[in-house]
Amino acid sequence: MNGQGPTCINILISQFLSNYLFRLTTIAKPFSLSRSMSTADDAGAAVNAPKKKQRVSSSSTCLPSTLAVIDLSDESLTERPRKPPLLRRTASHSLFHFSPSSSAADFNDQCTADVVLALRLDHQPSSSFDCDDAFSESSSIASPETQIYLHSRVLRRSKYFAALLSDRWQQKSDAASSMDEENCFKIHRITHRIPAVYDSMDDYVTVLKLLYSDDLLFAIDNLSTALDLLPIALELLFEDCVKACVRFIEAVPWSEDDEKRILSLIPLLSEEESKELLARVSPLKNDSSEEMLHGLILSAIHSNSNMAFAKAFVAKLLRDFSSRETARKVLDAAFDKSLRVVKQSLEEYSSPDFRGSHDETEVIQRLNLHTAMTNLKHVLWLVERMIELRVADTAVKAWSEQASLTADLRRAFLDDLWRAFFPGLPSVVLRCTCRLASAVVTGNILAARQVRMKLVRDWLPVLIICKERVPIMGSNSMSLYVELEDIFLRIISTLPISDSQELLQQCLSFSTRNIDDCPHLVDAFTTWFRRANRPAQADLSE
Repeated sequence: MNGQGPTCINILISQFLSNYLFRLTTIAKPFSLSRSMSTADDAGAAVNAPKKKQRVSSSSTCLPSTLAVIDLSDESLTERPRKPPLLRRTASHSLFHFSPSSSAADFNDQCTADVVLALRLDHQPSSSFDCDDAFSESSSIASPETQIYLHSRVLRRSKYFAALLSDRWQQKSDAASSMDEENCFKIHRITHRIPAVYDSMDDYVTVLKLLYSDDLLFAIDNLSTALDLLPIALELLFEDCVKACVRFIEAVPWSEDDEKRILSLIPLLSEEESKELLARVSPLKNDSSEEMLHGLILSAIHSNSNMAFAKAFVAKLLRDFSSRETARKVLDAAFDKSLRVVKQSLEEYSSPDFRGSHDETEVIQRLNLHTAMTNLKHVLWLVERMIELRVADTAVKAWSEQASLTADLRRAFLDDLWRAFFPGLPSVVLRCTCRLASAVVTGNILAARQVRMKLVRDWLPVLIICKERVPIMGSNSMSLYVELEDIFLRIISTLPISDSQELLQQCLSFSTRNIDDCPHLVDAFTTWFRRANRPAQADLSE
């Protein structure tokens, strides 16, 4: 019994171990079979899947083993993850509160990162975020790539990343993540293709860095940066960055090229975000340009200082920035206003309806003449702009219908008050008439026959009385008289013989002591008699 004791005990132990190992093998067999099948599938996938070379940061000593190996082509993929659902921007405020515990130092920190983002400069037309998109067939073409290590808690500041990292999406894309066995947290892998329109991925990296910042305006220090970052912030639905970029853009001046870029970005912004930008580049009403030009004209002609410079500048604006129709409207309005003031002032001067002392009367009459003189200068400048832009047809017609004004002018020139205080009044009147009549003669303005006849009939007496009453002050005055005489005679030549007969008789005052000094008058009468000596129209028809 004593000799058999150890033997029996050994036999019992052997039987117990055999039963235990049999049970253990029976339990572990399904798991081993499943593991071996998965390994075989992985091997097959590894053979068929194209290998992807990815850049790994040199400072990988702190990275856990799961993160250190970025080439994920050895992992099994049962299906390619679908694209994230399409997200629409709604309100411009951020939906995700930025944790103050995050800082710029956490950016690209391999030790704590739970998201591996591969930025790939893609020259293909497509651009999208893919979970583990490194396995896609279209990405087999080698392209520059940079890997960044980020944190999901920070990325959720972007609505796009928030949706991409949500539990609902991750359940449909398990292959895009793996577990860090050492630190026991999930590692998300995302690849983003940067569109070919971008030359580098620096702007994308900058936007990702701003996710870690709570002072975005400090990082945006010039307009070019704001315009570069804004489309990327819009793509990532990074609302805080969008607001900062828009705020900076709205507050600084733009060049013409900058404005073109901004106009292309405005449709991507919400109504509230684009409101201030649109107000700068788009008028609220269609006649803004017309109102501006009208205000500039009034400012120029009523300016007390540097009037000549202001008028020259506004004349350039009218040439460069106004359509003919707009120029016609604003110049006609200003012309009509100034002409009304001239007529009213000269009417009050010629027919005073007040009573007072001689001194009071003279002061008021001087004031009327001063007002008339000032506004006639405005009229002259406006007429010159109209002729320059070929929009003086309304002014010519209005000037030909001033029988009452010409009558008041003749009465005023018979008085001597203008000689003492406003000796240049006749010259301004004749220069206005000469500019408009010259535009008619040259064809700049195509005036109707009645307009041409009335223009000469009403203003010819003013020319005659000026020659009689106004002393010739140098050669300029004489040349103005001769020029206007010649223009009137040429207009008369465009009228029917009966009308020109009446008007030519009033032109005898153009004659001089020496007939050779008035060739224009000789030519006018020669032409009239040549036409008048032809057979009558009835004889020509026979």
